[in-house]
Amino acid sequence: MLREGFDLTLWLVLDLIFIVSSVAALTLAALAREDAYRAADKKTKSFWLVILGVTVAVNLFISVLFLSIAGLIATIVFFVDVRPALKQVSGGGGGRRGGGSSSDGPYGPYNGGR
Repeated sequence: MLREGFDLTLWLVLDLIFIVSSVAALTLAALAREDAYRAADKKTKSFWLVILGVTVAVNLFISVLFLSIAGLIATIVFFVDVRPALKQVSGGGGGRRGGGSSSDGPYGPYNGGR
């Protein structure tokens, strides 16, 4: 009913955004280590794989707005809360691989011998 009032192009774009974001979240969830989920205290890896897998399936096969929005909320929670916690626990962060600043040495910050 709600979809009848909007342009079909808008819904196709929204569906594409939902699908791409949920597939990206599922991929990132699958690539993270199992122990990182426990260390970050963010449920389990299998929990997030099931939630995000159902989200991908709903977005690909069932075109129900309510379910798509619920999946989008799960995807946003993963990107905003879970993924940063996993990166922090795994040692990732910052713009560089491994974190830290560009003046850090192997044993800490390099301050020019001061």
